[in-house]
Amino acid sequence: MPLLIDSPLPDRTYRGKVRDTYDLGDRLLIVATDRISAFDAVLPTGIPDKGKVLSQMSAWWFSRTKDVVPNHFIRLADGTAADDLPFALPAELIGRTSIVKKAQRVDVECIVRGYLSGSAWTEYKQWGTVNGVRLEKGMVESQQLTEPMFTPTTKAEEGHDEPMTLSDLIQEVGPEPAQVLKLRSLALYNFAAAYARERGIIIADTKFEFGWREGELIVIDEILTPDSSRFWDVADYRPGQPQPSFDKQYVRDWLSASGWDREPPAPALPPEVVRGTSERYREAYRRLTGQEVV
Repeated sequence: MPLLIDSPLPDRTYRGKVRDTYDLGDRLLIVATDRISAFDAVLPTGIPDKGKVLSQMSAWWFSRTKDVVPNHFIRLADGTAADDLPFALPAELIGRTSIVKKAQRVDVECIVRGYLSGSAWTEYKQWGTVNGVRLEKGMVESQQLTEPMFTPTTKAEEGHDEPMTLSDLIQEVGPEPAQVLKLRSLALYNFAAAYARERGIIIADTKFEFGWREGELIVIDEILTPDSSRFWDVADYRPGQPQPSFDKQYVRDWLSASGWDREPPAPALPPEVVRGTSERYREAYRRLTGQEVV
């Protein structure tokens, strides 16, 4: 059964759309549940083992990108005494729980786009721009951009995130931090996109979150997962149309076709969509890491 509701641990500090966070004093413990969100709503149906994929894939990427950009990851919690936890970790949380360094979150979604898709394609069709930046005429859906674009948004606690220009970002965080956020986001994307392509996956776009720790902006939350990225199959890639994906676009597509008006409550997902989403998440993990989710 999907782990959907409250994690069975004491004194939860924060409940996000997908993750539950617990304060360990000098560290945090983050539990990735099987909840799934789309169009700013948490759906009533979970995706079995989705939280394990998110935690284990993030851990895998964090270990491989730590020399590109520093991050908050310490280790996956496995429920042993070596974790030095102030409570026993229930068996159902092993494999989906991470121990991380504390950081002061920057309330910005740092999105990098390598291809013209999603909301970027919608904006381009209407205005010929992406995040307010004018692009060349005649581009088609899913086309690769000349170079990756940094397109930050606000991080809204409720409602929709809103696009931010670089000027907006500078007003929010200051000139030097804004430049650091941009350069570190692009560095992570470029590293990961090259790595993934060798393994048959295109990272069309992705988002990062950063936090301040000891005067430095480090990557926090999750990184390069099917929840935070758009993954396409290199072999199936065809510009000029939507692409089959290994991420939650499958869920978004079903929700759009269902006629849901994107106002709560969100509809329950049918079994075939749950199964298909779970298979896509696992396939992305398998291709990128060469391992199985445990």
